[in-house]
Amino acid sequence: MAQEYDIKGMADRIRALKQIATELKTISGGIQAVDRNVDRILASVKMLEINVNDVATIICAPSGSRNSRSA
Repeated sequence: MAQEYDIKGMADRIRALKQIATELKTISGGIQAVDRNVDRILASVKMLEINVNDVATIICAPSGSRNSRSA
């Protein structure tokens, strides 16, 4: 039995994580400990983007644009 995943929901939450982390760095006032930890968070978020958001783009793409190579 195939398991279904909420890829779009995950992608939305990853975008929210990135936005919140970026906002945190903006309001940190240059506190190095916060800035460095936010950088680590953003690196992890980037990996999630690569893993999930790229798949979401493929899955959520209109069916005609999936096979753009076939000509």
